[in-house]
Amino acid sequence: MIRLRKLARAASLLTTPLAPEDILSLFNPVFSARQLRGVVTRVVPETADSATIFFRPGRGWQAHRAGQWARIGVELNGVRHWRSYSLSAPAGEDPAITVTDMGAVSGTLVRTTKPGDVLFLAPPQGDFVLPEHPRPLLMLTAGSGITPVMSMIRTLVPHRPDADVVLVHTARTAEDAIFREELAELADQFPNFKVIHWFSGERGRLDFGTTEALDALCPDWRGRAAYACGPEGFLDDTEALWEAETASTEPSEASLTIERFSTKLAGGGGHDGGLVTFEASDREVEADGDTPLLDVGEDAGVLMPSGCRMGICHSCLIPLRAGHVRDLRTDEVHGEPGQLIQTCVSAAAGPVNLDL
Repeated sequence: MIRLRKLARAASLLTTPLAPEDILSLFNPVFSARQLRGVVTRVVPETADSATIFFRPGRGWQAHRAGQWARIGVELNGVRHWRSYSLSAPAGEDPAITVTDMGAVSGTLVRTTKPGDVLFLAPPQGDFVLPEHPRPLLMLTAGSGITPVMSMIRTLVPHRPDADVVLVHTARTAEDAIFREELAELADQFPNFKVIHWFSGERGRLDFGTTEALDALCPDWRGRAAYACGPEGFLDDTEALWEAETASTEPSEASLTIERFSTKLAGGGGHDGGLVTFEASDREVEADGDTPLLDVGEDAGVLMPSGCRMGICHSCLIPLRAGHVRDLRTDEVHGEPGQLIQTCVSAAAGPVNLDL
């Protein structure tokens, strides 16, 4: 150990002002003592607007569980932007994200990412994961909501041929259905895995207002552990159906676990905002009372920390220097000097000073 420390000191002298790890990063792009990184190994187009990006993470990455998500950092015009993406690779393998072009960051990942590119990473997170003791499962997904569920399917079905899994996936057309061919191959290979595609462009929206649709698609759904992921309206309908079922007088074993890609905000709008002062950036912006401070800052060109952008990962926490903010999820107004606030779900409630 003493000899290694002497070598490190000698290397530091030879590479000043660069640290030895800075030199190593020139030869290994994922080596960094400061920031977790991953190098892109493969990019596979899925649909016209989506692609799966495989990457090899550097030291410090924690193996993901099937269904989890991770924050991915991408540099655009010299500014690093963070977004959260579900991991679509099976647990125990190098990770991958399946991204749909729905904004500047996602669009850049889908359209321009190539092998050898470096992504900035944060460790996997999330509780939308397979149960430890799987019972018969029902997966309900829509659009890109298939992504975390695909990680579960890839993890479970090939390694547990006896696993009883039904997937109901809705997309606008067959061409929009992510992983459609792979799912068909898995269903052919494993008889206990059943895939049902519902194309809304042909059949209309899948109606969960009553149990009629589910009774027809999966008659034993009440005895299955259900997982749902997709757009807000799809999840609201699914949740309402399960609540009505469990509240009925008939005994039911139905259980539902939901993964949301957005957060439902409270209130009807029209709240008073105020002048937002970004002290470290020396910028002032008039903001309304319904726009998240994260968006206010980004629109003003302030470098804002962010992650999931829906109040879950707490990556956007910054100190409130002065003023009050409104929690857009609950409509509650609060504020104490030095209090850490989530800028993605907080709006100005009068003049606000932020330590950014």
